[in-house]
Amino acid sequence: MLTVTELARHCGISRATILYYEREGILAPTRRSDNGYRWYGKNETRRLEAIVAYRSYGLSLNDIKRLLDGQNSSSQSRILEDHFYQLESEIHKLKEQQRAIVALLKEPNLLKDQMVTKNRWVEIMRAAGFDEASMLAWHHKFEEMEPEQHQRFLESLGMKPEEIKSTRGFKA
Repeated sequence: MLTVTELARHCGISRATILYYEREGILAPTRRSDNGYRWYGKNETRRLEAIVAYRSYGLSLNDIKRLLDGQNSSSQSRILEDHFYQLESEIHKLKEQQRAIVALLKEPNLLKDQMVTKNRWVEIMRAAGFDEASMLAWHHKFEEMEPEQHQRFLESLGMKPEEIKSTRGFKA
């Protein structure tokens, strides 16, 4: 059994954070002693380790509570997928902000230096052993399995709409 201070040290967080998690109803001590000390067992330690991991992924306490409280695996997957797409949206917004700043600075090389362009992606694919036919097959499979994500990916490469349509297999 660990005290709140020992548990905090074990998980690399502050004592105040553990007390906050208790107030939020996401973590409770195994028991309290007569003098009010909180004691945490193995289950609570594992739960806190999971909370710390999920927080590092940017999940909200509400989502973490739902994940840990054992809802069915499909709802757990949905929570993680929703968070993934939220992050994807935030990344897209940040890239848009970068583009705006680059335009204001009139320094287009700032953006090019930190992005994977279509040409760079083709170089990467060729270096991995892909020829034209296998790259086309890769795009067709991506389109078949995840059409929206394929569209987003092609947009992230800076491709023009006509070229995206063609790559996705639509007549331009």
